Amino acid sequence: MKPIQVGLLGIGTVGSGTFKVLQRNQQEILRRAGRGIEITMVADLDVARAQSIVGEGVQVVGDARAVIANPEIDIVVELIGGYGIAKTLVLEAIAAGKHVVTANKALLAVHGSEIFAAARAKGVVVAFEAAVAGGIPIIKALREGLTANRIEWIAGIINGTTNFILSEMRDKGLDFDVVLKEAQRLGYAEADPTFDIEGVDAAHKATIMSAIAFGVPVQFSKAYVEGITKLSATDIRYAEQLGYRIKLLGITKKRMDANGVSGIELRVHPTLIPAKRLISSVEGAMNAVVVQGDAVGTTMYYGKGAGSEPTASAVVADLVDITRLATADPDHRVPHLAFQPDSLADTPILGIELVQTAFYLRLRVADEAGVLSSITTILADNNISIDAVLQRESAEGEKQTDLIILTHDTIEGRMRTALAKMQSLATVLAPIVSIRKEELA
Repeated sequence: MKPIQVGLLGIGTVGSGTFKVLQRNQQEILRRAGRGIEITMVADLDVARAQSIVGEGVQVVGDARAVIANPEIDIVVELIGGYGIAKTLVLEAIAAGKHVVTANKALLAVHGSEIFAAARAKGVVVAFEAAVAGGIPIIKALREGLTANRIEWIAGIINGTTNFILSEMRDKGLDFDVVLKEAQRLGYAEADPTFDIEGVDAAHKATIMSAIAFGVPVQFSKAYVEGITKLSATDIRYAEQLGYRIKLLGITKKRMDANGVSGIELRVHPTLIPAKRLISSVEGAMNAVVVQGDAVGTTMYYGKGAGSEPTASAVVADLVDITRLATADPDHRVPHLAFQPDSLADTPILGIELVQTAFYLRLRVADEAGVLSSITTILADNNISIDAVLQRESAEGEKQTDLIILTHDTIEGRMRTALAKMQSLATVLAPIVSIRKEELA
């Protein structure tokens, strides 16, 4: 049988890894797919560099549309990234009847609903395992392996750059700015790390997982996004002393409010998690995703979330899946978002003020009688229950100290009201630090 022919749009880090993995493991892939898979055409702006990677047996062009227009190409792999030309090219490939594989989480988080609808109308597949958590097969787990379950929540360390920074801050007691520069020097952070450190990259991935878990359209614009730039080594140290670690988590949960109305939490932010949880031990640039299902309980998926060959592993797995499904009736393929397209729910994404979680609070307060009483009264007036209180003794000669409070779960809106009232107290001497806390159990 004639091999499946693949056209590659972009041959940077992931593209070159994809080419190498396909070449190196071609016999294993043939045995698994039942048909050969070959990259026969590559588009890249740097034609000479691309040709040096793939050799003379592969056609290299500078125009991506030439790949899409080639009738011999069965699958187009988009590895350009971003929202702009990548969207245009993906939609053009679909219109041309090509299956598409992409690692572009930003594109799918923002325009996924449009892209999946176009693919369904044309009877082609858009595969995107590499878009979330690199080499970890979390998309396949959610779409297929956990199909029997009602997913209750997902929490993931899904950005290696921020996890590396937080690991270094904890291990070395350094502040964010210092560690960021080191991460850039070592190549863990980009020259412009904004998408990583501000939580945007993680939010793209959380949006995709949320859509698959709960059968809703992708809705990145409704995600709450908060990065790690304001975290200090002081809070990481206090968290450690209290038995917690701070991680940047992507979290999505489905829950009902007091009136029985269902909603979905979709948020990315720094989070205290108990040090005894397995995910708290995920260090450096590694990724991990924890999924809670009603039947299976808690499962965790761990591995490299980025890099040339780990991400290429997911790209090639998608190529194998499409090769297996190439002749399948489109109506009997696994749906892009796991649920049948006409069965997607309109469950709303909850605003952050309606999210329910616990909190870590650090207040710099005057060291005098009555301070703790006034603060706990404000919390009680807002129906916020205290889990633990830690007050540091003042250094000799100082008239102020740190007051650490852990709360039980509460509605975020209540906490915001309480924080405003506490901040207005004359005995609170600096901006209050508040970090959300999740038990993940």
